[in-house]
Amino acid sequence: MEEKFVNIKTKDGLLDCFVVSPDEGGPFNAVIIYMDAPAIREELRDMARRLASTGYLVILPNLFYRVGKEGSYPFTFSKIREDKSHFHKMVKVMDDTTNELINDDSKYIIEYLDNSKKVKGSSYGIIGYCMSGQYIVTVAANYPDKICAAASFYGVKILTEAEDSPHLLAKHIKANLYLGFAQHDTWVDEERLKNINEHFKRSTKKFRMEVYQGTEHGFAFPNRHTYNKNAAEKHWSRINVLFEKSLKN
Repeated sequence: MEEKFVNIKTKDGLLDCFVVSPDEGGPFNAVIIYMDAPAIREELRDMARRLASTGYLVILPNLFYRVGKEGSYPFTFSKIREDKSHFHKMVKVMDDTTNELINDDSKYIIEYLDNSKKVKGSSYGIIGYCMSGQYIVTVAANYPDKICAAASFYGVKILTEAEDSPHLLAKHIKANLYLGFAQHDTWVDEERLKNINEHFKRSTKKFRMEVYQGTEHGFAFPNRHTYNKNAAEKHWSRINVLFEKSLKN
């Protein structure tokens, strides 16, 4: 694999990103991975590597670059279960990272991909985990001619009462949209799941939603205590099918 770290200049500073692609062949279709709230770590880079090994250029941006980088965030994820102050700090950083900010950052990420000789085509796939469920819906809606496939896993804040709730933009999405949820999730209750499914079925043309039975929030990450191997492998299968259909055809 070919790996590198790049800094993308935005109006708010330098957005640090991990980029990985196969070391032979190319150019490659590109995918953006939008991180979960625990932020950038080796676990996420390993997931980017796994996806890249199937023939994609994958970019993993640090969505918290405005407040820190890996190793210098305002919180330490490994301490959140023993020290609630770290959990509350993480939630605050997550809440401060708005849809508007990430939507704006995505413009610069897309421009980077558009100008990369390693990238094939001009439309991309996006994946979001946890807090980034809201972002991938927002980005897919605001860049409909650039995003052809979007997947979220146990995404939060996709449908809220806020004025900038992503679900309000659903009618603008042209991408194949996949939303996968955990069966047991304190962040997304059954009523919200029902409302999300009904709204996106009504508002988008290429939509699929799936609830992974017997799972909890975070099931796709090997280092999380909620990791579920069968569900995690199923999530990879869904990603592979979605991107094969959307990007490689």
